[in-house]
Amino acid sequence: MPLSDPTPALLVLADGTSYRGWSFGATGTTIGEVVFNTGMTGYQEVLTDPSYCGQIVVFTYPELGNTGVNSEDEESERPQVRGAISRNICHKPSNWRSTESLPDYLKKNQIPGIYGIDTRALTRKIRIHGAMNGGISTEILDEAELWEKVQTAPTMAGLNLAREVTTSSVYEWSEPTTEIWEFNPNCHTNANETFTVVALDFGVKRNILRRLASYGCRVVVVPLHTSAEEIMKHNPDGIFLSNGPGDPSAVTEGIETTKELLKSEKPMFGICMGHQILGHALGAETFKLKFGHRGLNQPAGLPSDLQARVEITSQNHSFALDPKSLPNTTVEISHLNLNDQTVAGVRHRNLPIFSVQYHPEASPGPHDADYLFEQFVQVMRTAKQAKIASVM
Repeated sequence: MPLSDPTPALLVLADGTSYRGWSFGATGTTIGEVVFNTGMTGYQEVLTDPSYCGQIVVFTYPELGNTGVNSEDEESERPQVRGAISRNICHKPSNWRSTESLPDYLKKNQIPGIYGIDTRALTRKIRIHGAMNGGISTEILDEAELWEKVQTAPTMAGLNLAREVTTSSVYEWSEPTTEIWEFNPNCHTNANETFTVVALDFGVKRNILRRLASYGCRVVVVPLHTSAEEIMKHNPDGIFLSNGPGDPSAVTEGIETTKELLKSEKPMFGICMGHQILGHALGAETFKLKFGHRGLNQPAGLPSDLQARVEITSQNHSFALDPKSLPNTTVEISHLNLNDQTVAGVRHRNLPIFSVQYHPEASPGPHDADYLFEQFVQVMRTAKQAKIASVM
């Protein structure tokens, strides 16, 4: 139930559909692509994931805010979404880690939200008609007026949102997963064995950096406009291509840099947008999914290999690689999304290069695919040993 004397809010979609509810978080007007996330937990990680930049997130789980927020669960320095939509909101959280309520947190960070609407009906509309732009407002309560404002916003296709979330300067990351939360105590490598990884930042999540550090990597994070020449000056053992928001085909500087980095034949690992950027650099194309994949229980694997491994994965993306465009002589599909058979992973046939469309670092989500970080370390180890052997 809403608080006494709540502030009215209006949601209008690009197709003219409207929903009236109550405001939580900041007041004002916001416009973005309306998408839904099916996770039953991890709302703070979702809200602060840079991959959601430019989007208004509908949470299909009907209760939001029960556990409040805390600084440890942030995937970036602030919320990255344009807005949030929920059925119900908890204004008084109850959790030993909570330091602030979700409405207060969003208000402090100027992120509007709307609750009290039928999120089931809204999710069905997006599934049937596809993700579309929408607007949330507490100041424009006339449906036609807000709809006109929504019409002026650009669609997600063609947007380079990675420029908005990439780091402005080079920095090193050394913080591993904290001991109390470490689910794989055997991940730590020999203290005398260190691998330098340069992470090209399209909107990287903190937990990706933690997992790399936990596996013994010295991580240097660089802005997306960093040249291949500058990256190679760090003498990396491996290159990491991060997740990020928007249309991967529009991130032309990242694609061109990756093309140049491929010439070095260094080990390379991409996640989500990094997977798509790598695909473009290898000659493939991407296309926009109808409503994307956003949740914590997406199965990935190969239909021919189901007895060997099926991974339940965390996913968050609007675009996918076109399998028909992959250069089959050099690239093979390593994983498919088993719900719709879209490409969920690729690897190079001759070079130590691979990528996945999903999030092996989870946060939130299952840890089935954490082994991919170990795999990245192993290919760096092999490449390093081969280099040493070649000069002996």
